[in-house]
Amino acid sequence: MIPILGIFLNILTSVTGQLGPNYDPLFYDVMTYIFGTMMFAIFLLALISFWLRVHGWSYKDTREKWVDELDRHFEKEGIGLIPDNGKYW
Repeated sequence: MIPILGIFLNILTSVTGQLGPNYDPLFYDVMTYIFGTMMFAIFLLALISFWLRVHGWSYKDTREKWVDELDRHFEKEGIGLIPDNGKYW
């Protein structure tokens, strides 16, 4: 218990030491701004990737064309259909 309390007090003194004349805004503020800029960039990339996933690169997404072709092929060949004649039931 004592080592945990010592670690906590050590962290507390290092944090409170930044509130006085030892505060270095050139390091900590810039570090905060860089971190915030990175988080904002990740957020924007997530929005762009989600929009591209939903809408695709063009009007008709190539993935949807591929799925349509596959569905037409399956319907033409009768693949994956449940038989209606009762033969397999």
